[in-house]
Amino acid sequence: MSSSSRVLPTVHNDADGSSSLTKTALQTVRTAVSVPEGELKRWRRTFEANAKEVNGEKFLDKDSFVNAIAPKDDLTKIGREQFGILFRIADTSRRGLVSWDDFTVFETLLKRPDADYWMAFQYFDVDNSGYIDYNEFRTVFSANLGPDAIPFDFDCDWIKLYLGKKNGTHVLGYNEFTQLMKGLQGERLRQAFKFLDSDQDGFIRPDEFKKIILEIAGHKLSDSVIDRLPTLCTLSPGQRISYSEVVAFHNVIREMDMVERIIREATAKSKDGRIDQSDFLNYAASSSRYSLFTPMEASIIFHFAGRGVPSQRLALVDFAQLLDPRWKPPYQEFEERKAAKATTSVLHSVLHSSYNFLLGGVAGAFGATIVYPIDLGTMQNQRSTVVGQLLYKNSIDCAKKILRNEGFLGFYRGLGPQLIGVAPEKAIKLTVNDFVRARATDPETGRIKLIWEIAAGGMAGGSQVIFTNPLEIVKIRLQVQGEAAKAEGAVPKGAVHIVRQLGILGLYKGATACLLRDIPFSAIYFTAYAHLKKDVFQEGHHGKQLSFLETLAAAGIAGMPAAYLTTPADVVKTRLQVEARKGQTNYAGLRDAFVKIYREEGFKALFKGGPARVIRSSPQFGFTLLAYETLKNVYPWQNQPIKTVETALTSRPDDLAKVRARNALKILLDVHGDFGSRAAKFAGKPLSLSNPKLT
Repeated sequence: MSSSSRVLPTVHNDADGSSSLTKTALQTVRTAVSVPEGELKRWRRTFEANAKEVNGEKFLDKDSFVNAIAPKDDLTKIGREQFGILFRIADTSRRGLVSWDDFTVFETLLKRPDADYWMAFQYFDVDNSGYIDYNEFRTVFSANLGPDAIPFDFDCDWIKLYLGKKNGTHVLGYNEFTQLMKGLQGERLRQAFKFLDSDQDGFIRPDEFKKIILEIAGHKLSDSVIDRLPTLCTLSPGQRISYSEVVAFHNVIREMDMVERIIREATAKSKDGRIDQSDFLNYAASSSRYSLFTPMEASIIFHFAGRGVPSQRLALVDFAQLLDPRWKPPYQEFEERKAAKATTSVLHSVLHSSYNFLLGGVAGAFGATIVYPIDLGTMQNQRSTVVGQLLYKNSIDCAKKILRNEGFLGFYRGLGPQLIGVAPEKAIKLTVNDFVRARATDPETGRIKLIWEIAAGGMAGGSQVIFTNPLEIVKIRLQVQGEAAKAEGAVPKGAVHIVRQLGILGLYKGATACLLRDIPFSAIYFTAYAHLKKDVFQEGHHGKQLSFLETLAAAGIAGMPAAYLTTPADVVKTRLQVEARKGQTNYAGLRDAFVKIYREEGFKALFKGGPARVIRSSPQFGFTLLAYETLKNVYPWQNQPIKTVETALTSRPDDLAKVRARNALKILLDVHGDFGSRAAKFAGKPLSLSNPKLT
C-alpha cells in the first residue's frame, strides 16, 4: 500500500467525524507538499546520517529508524526499543525498510496536533482499512501484553458499548477510536482491581496495587515513587488499599501536568516557598472553575512528596520525585561528587571564593572604566560660601572646563589608582554579598528573607571600605588638584606624593562617613537588584533567563535610589577627605561636617552632586553586574548545586521532531507500560487477526 493511502484512510461508521477527518487528512498531504525547505533539509540530514544502502538506494531499518527519531536524552522512562512501535507505522510497504518518501510522510504526520492518537490508530489498524473492528483491537492489545500481565476481559460491557454486543458487528472510525483509548486506562484499572480483589471486600494488598500501577503507569513514575507505592496503605486503617485510593492515585498520575503547574505557581507565590495540602487545594480551587482535585488526591500527592509525612510544608524540590520520572535520590546522583568534596571542602571553598573574587575584580574594572569620565567628584567639594572659589556652575560646566583646560585625558585623571583599587573593592563587595546570600538562602526553596538580603548587602558594603577609603581619598585629591593647579598655575602632584603626605592613618580619613555611605548603598542596591530581576523581569519564571538588556536594566535601575539616597554621606566623606585650601571651612569630624554644611550651605548642599552620582553609579554598577553575570555564565563554577526542578513540562528540547516522536507513544504506553517491548522486535511483520499473537 502506498504512502498516500496511509495518509488518506477509508473511514467507516464514524459519521459525525468522517468528513472532518478526510479534510484533516487532505490538509496533512498539502502540508507534506509545502513543508518549509529548511525543515526538509533537516529531515534529509537526519535520514542520510542514519540510513543504510540497500541495492543502491538508502533506507532505514528498524535500528537506524529508532536512532533517527528517538531523543538522545529522553525526558521519560521510555525504552529505546519501544520507539520500534513507530517503525511499523512508518514502514507502509511492510518490507522492513523505510524509504526517504516514507520518512518524509512520517515526519509530516508527527506535526499533527493529534499525532499521539493518530499513530495509535495507525498501529491498531492492522489491515489498513481505515477502521478498527473488535478482532483487530483484541489482537493488537493482546500481542503487547506479557504472559504475567493482569488479564483483560474483552467481552465486558464497556467494550460492547464501543464495539457492539456481538463480535465484529461494529467498527471504530478514528474519532470513535480516540474516545475508546481515552477511557481504556480507567477500564483496565477497574478490571484489574476486580480481578485481584478475590474476596470482593473492596480492598487489595499493597503489592497488588503496585502491580496494577506498574502495568498502566509505571513509565510515568520515578523509581523512588515506585518503591514506595505499597506505603499508600498507610493513609487508611487496615493496611490495605481501597478502590477509591487506587482511582485517586490514578487521577493524580493522569493529571500530573496540572499537578505540576499548581505546585509551581503556588510555591512561587508562597512567602516561604513552601505549601501544605490546604495551600494546594486553595490554589487549585482559585485557578479553575470547578474543583480539580479531591482531598484524597491531595493527600496522596503530599504523602509521596513528603515521604510519608503529608502534614509538613513542602518546597518544589520535594515534589520533584513525583513530578519527574527521571528523578534519582541526591545521594545516588551526586555520591561520587560528595565523596570528592568531603576531602577537599576547605580547598573547594577557598577556590570558589577566589573564583568570585577574580570575576568581581574584572567586572568592577570594566564598569569603572566605562563611566569614569562622569565621575565628577569635584562638584561635591565646591564651597559656595567662599568668594571666588566656585569653580563650576554645574556638571555640564565642569565637563566643559575639564575638556578645555586638560583635554580628553583629563576625564581619566586618577583612573590608575581607581583601577588598582577597584578590583579588590568590587570583588570583595560581590564576593561577600554572594557568600552571605548563599548561607542565608533556603537550599530547598531558593528563597531568602528580606532582612537577610539587606544584611548581605550591608555586610558587602561595609567590608569593602578597607579598600574604598584609600582609593577614594587619593582619587578625589587628584581630581580636585588638577583643575585647581591650572587656576593657580601650579604643577599637580601625583598619587605617590599624596599617599606619602597622608600616611597610613590619613588614607582612612573619613572612613566613618564612607561606612555611612557604602553600607546603606549596598543594602539598597543588592536588594533592589535581586527583586527587580525576580519580580519585574521574571527571572526563573518558567525557566526564563534574563537577556543582556534586562540584566543591564535591572542593575542600572537598582543603582538610582541607592546612589541618590546616600549622597549626603558621600558629600560629607568628600569634604573630610579633600585637603581644605585657604579660606575654606575645616571639619573636625563626621558630625561636625554634617552640622557645618547644613548651617553654612543649607539642606540642598547635602545632596550636591546627587544627580551626578546617579548618572555615574547607575551605569557603573549596571555594567559591573552585567559583566559579573556574563562572566559567571561564560565561565561557570563547576559542581554548583542544581536548584531548579526540570521536568518534561519545563524542558525546552532543541529537536521538536524527536519530542513529537516520544509523545506519539504516550497513548500506546497508557495501554500498558511495556507496550511494544514484546512486539518491537517483530516490527514490520504482519499480525494474524485470527490469533492474538505475533506471527
